[in-house]
Order: sequence, then C-alpha cells, then structure tokens
Amino acid sequence: MDIKQLIGEATDYDKKVALETKKPKSWCKSISAFANCYGGRLVFGVANDDALVGLSDAEGDAEKISEIIKTHLNPIPEFELSFEKDKDKTFVIVEVMKGQQTPYYYEGDGQLIAFMRIGNESVPATPSQLRELVLRGSGESYDSLRSRYDFSNMSFTKLKSVYKQRTGNAFEDTDYESFGLIDEKGNLTNAGALLADESPVRNSRLFCTRWNGLTKASGIVDALDDKEYTGSLVTLLQAGTDFVRNNSKKAWRKVGDGRIEMPDYPDRAVLEGVVNALIHRNYMEIGSEVHIDMFDDRIEIYSPGGMVSGISLEGKDLLKIPSKRRNPILADIFSRLKYMERRGSGFKKILADYEGQVEFDESRMPVFDADNDDFTLTLYNLNYGHDYVMNVNDTQGGIQDGIQDGTQDGTQGGTQGGAQDKLQKQIFDMIEENLQISTSEIATRLGVGVRTVKRRIKQMTNMVYVANGYSGHWEIKYFLRQQYDFGLTVQ
Repeated sequence: MDIKQLIGEATDYDKKVALETKKPKSWCKSISAFANCYGGRLVFGVANDDALVGLSDAEGDAEKISEIIKTHLNPIPEFELSFEKDKDKTFVIVEVMKGQQTPYYYEGDGQLIAFMRIGNESVPATPSQLRELVLRGSGESYDSLRSRYDFSNMSFTKLKSVYKQRTGNAFEDTDYESFGLIDEKGNLTNAGALLADESPVRNSRLFCTRWNGLTKASGIVDALDDKEYTGSLVTLLQAGTDFVRNNSKKAWRKVGDGRIEMPDYPDRAVLEGVVNALIHRNYMEIGSEVHIDMFDDRIEIYSPGGMVSGISLEGKDLLKIPSKRRNPILADIFSRLKYMERRGSGFKKILADYEGQVEFDESRMPVFDADNDDFTLTLYNLNYGHDYVMNVNDTQGGIQDGIQDGTQDGTQGGTQGGAQDKLQKQIFDMIEENLQISTSEIATRLGVGVRTVKRRIKQMTNMVYVANGYSGHWEIKYFLRQQYDFGLTVQ
C-alpha cells in the first residue's frame, strides 16, 4: 500500500502524527466511527498537513494501539495492524472492518460514546443514528419491528388495488406475512402501519409546495400551491408525483416528420426521487417529514436521515455508491409493485433519465446532497429560461413552423390526402372519442406502428396536442370535420 495514495481521502481514512496514549479518545473515536459505518483506515505518522513524519518506535506503538483499542472500544471491533515504509520512515496502519455488532462505543474518562463518520470527521452519533445502530446490531430494521397498532383495525385496499393493477395478481391473505406487513404471530409491523390506508404513523406525512419564484422568501401565503398528504405510502407516492405533474409543463417542438416532447422534469427521475425519499427515510426521526418543494427552476425533494451508516457523497462517484437499504421490507414491497428495483439503482436511473432528455446539459445535472441527518435531491427544470412557443425554430421546423403548416400547406395538402385515407379517419374518430388518448394506444388498437400514427396525425392539420403538466389532450378544429365525413373514399 502506498501511503501517499491514502492522503486526501475523506471518508475511509484518518491520520495522526503520533500515538497519544494519555488522550486515546482523540483517535479511538475514529476506530469507533469506522466500525459503526463502512470501515476505514487510521494511519499513524502523518501530520495534519499530510507531511510524512513516520514513527520512531513503530513496533512499540503498534502494541500500544492494539492494547488501547481492546481496552477502550466496546465491543472490540475487528481490526488489523500493518507497517508501511516510505524511504527511512515507518508508519502504522490500523484497518478497521465494518462491524456487525453495532454500536461500537468509545469507553473512557467516564464516557460511553458511539461515533459516526461524516465526511472527514468522526462525530458522536445522534439519538436517531444510535437507534439505527442498535437495530443493525440486533439484525433488525425499523420497518420489521412490531408496531404499537392493531392489525385488525387496519385496511389495505389501496395497496391491494395497486398491486393488482401493476402486477396482474390478486393480493392474498397469506401475503400479509410474506410481504412483512405482519409478523409470524400476526402482529402489525411498522411496515404494515406505514402501508395501511389510514396510516397511523403521523410523521410519515408528505408536504408539497409550489413556491412563487426561486426561493421561499415570499412565504407560504404567497405559494402557488400547497398540499399536505397522509395515508398509505402508496398514496403518498401517487400524491407526490401527481403534485409535481400538476405543477409542471411539457413543451414540444417539431423536428423532421414528427415532434419531440420536452417535459420540465423527466417522469422517471421524479418517480425515483419520491420513491427513494419515502422508502429510505429515517422513520425514527420524529418531527420531520418528506418535503417536495417546487420552484420556477428546480424541485427539491427532502428526506429525513442521511445516507445509511453515515457514508458521505462528497467526492464520490454516484454510480459506484454501494446500495444499502434502511427499510428493507418497504424496499422489497415497492419492488414487488414495480416502483423500484431490489438492486438499488435509483441514482443511476435519475442521472440516466436526465441525460436522455433533449434539452439536457451538464449545468442541469441532478444534485444529491447528504449530511448527518438529511438527504436532499435537487432536480432542475429542463425548460426553465426557454420560451419554446416563441423561440424554438430550427431548420427542420419549430412550433411556429407547425402553426404555419397547419394553416397553409395543411389545408391544401394534408386535408386532401386525409380525405382519401381510411387510417386517418380511424385515428380521427379515436381522438374525437377520447381527447386524452396517446399515440401508442392508437397504434396498438389499429395494429400499426407509433411512427405511422404520428406521421398521419402530422398530416391532419385540424387537430393539435395541448400540453397540461406531464399529460395533455387533443383539440380538434371542427370546421374541417365535414371533409373527413363526406370526402372519404373507402377501399
């Protein structure tokens, strides 16, 4: 191992210029933090400015380090001692493994403290973090624990309905236990309490606000929309995504033989963000709820509880962050509902969904921020700062070009062609019957490709698609209707 390669790493590395035997807490706290989190290395012989000083008696110091850890850490974590040399300097490296018997306390000077690793610091665990460590050490999770509520008083119609809708399978009575909603004795678990129709877990509420402008400075009174939701986590998920949808817009522009839709926020990214906030939050954090704050240029999705085990996102490759589920039962249920995957790829999906959008650039990359107690996802509005109705105007044709096509060329060319096209008549009738119908649904019902449907619709200049949030509807100019009714040639 190259000592120099360790220098500068933030989360899994710490350093001490020399061994302190009279004040062992100064470095034992790092041992505690590493064991309580994801493990790490403590290097003796390196100064605060990263100067390689070395130890005068490395072997003697190593023996004392081992003795002090066994005396002051309770329980004793798994660790290994090794020596490294750089020219004539010798260093002692203490490699601490991620512990299974959490919490690991520093015990000394009349103190009993469990530490956590936050960024490049070892800090005392908060009460909620300590409770999580106790659960982890016992092999339990919050959502698996017996709740204080009675299963017989709960209903799960929302969960059953969505499960049937998304999987095609009926929810059976045996699924209550197999899903983890009740334990083997029939007692309601915390997961069950969170998924009940009228969830009694008060701090599982969801607050959604559409602020007027770029900050909260105007106050809640001047907010454009403000909602508080309670109930099953399934209800909260649907309510949260609907709130974003209803307070967003979808632009579009014409290109080539079709058009490109440009939503403010990619659907999948919003869904993943809200799912992660609800499923991975710390439900032992009392007095704090999930918040969705929408501004003109962004959405901030806040969730109580930082990354599990205190891992820091600073300087990390988001695509390589290890998956750790704080609430494994909830995560499993939502994977069964096909809202998320068991392998935990939320970060990847959010980033990929943004990168796949037409108007994406690096300045609007989603931001993930986690500290000791909080997690915040920021999704940027891809259409902010653009007026596509007025400004989209490429060589293939823009929105303005499409308007001109519909009033000029469309009347002469498209209408005449459509009057002799049975497929266009069928498409017209479907849209007239259901103004919310999608092109993919039309294609499926007619047994043709989506491209074919879009191409024919483009020729039908008597209709236009009007965006409304994440969805929209068709509008028909009925002054051309008679041409479809009476000019059709059936073959």
